Amino acid sequence: MAPASAGVAVLIITLLAVVGPLLGLSPWLITVVAALALGSLTLDAARFGGRGGHLLAESLPGGQERLRRIAIHEAGHALAAAADGLPVRRVLVGSLACLRAGLGSSGSTEFEPPASAKLPLEELRRWSRVLQAGIAAEQIVYDERAVGGSDDRALLGRLWGLSGHDVDTAQREQRRARREVEQLLRGQRQDLETQADQLVQQAPRLGRPAAGELLPQA
Repeated sequence: MAPASAGVAVLIITLLAVVGPLLGLSPWLITVVAALALGSLTLDAARFGGRGGHLLAESLPGGQERLRRIAIHEAGHALAAAADGLPVRRVLVGSLACLRAGLGSSGSTEFEPPASAKLPLEELRRWSRVLQAGIAAEQIVYDERAVGGSDDRALLGRLWGLSGHDVDTAQREQRRARREVEQLLRGQRQDLETQADQLVQQAPRLGRPAAGELLPQA
């Protein structure tokens, strides 16, 4: 059960218990509302992995902007991968698309895995550009700190950790890769936004079936 959803449910139930009698609400009504809230949380945890709040938010009228930010992030990965010749299996945008794929996230760009756990320096540079591209894309379009990217940073850290290079080299190369991918995406800003819009249009939402994935053009 998602902590945020559980907290909201507990807050609602507490407020009803305290304020309900003052407003003349029937104890039976309060009990029914509490049961429905707890039942919804149980269903969310069992069927949607605690992501029901995200699914609902993305299905509402304002949900398209949330999806677009996710799409900008994933489109950044896809464009950088295309520029570096890194094969992409698929791009998923939205909690529903990821849930159907068995992923506990709101967006995902899946790559062909590296041939070896310990990569040569040039391959590490390539992965450094591609894995930082989502964060860079968000910052370019929204001019603020990226919302997503924690998984990308963690994977990049593991790749460099397995490489045998020292920390100073890893940090220097990652900064260099970040500058390079930012320059690339700024030069392809229109393509970035166009591909993001296509991803949003294909993203499935509750009450609106869609393909849910887009394979970037070679």
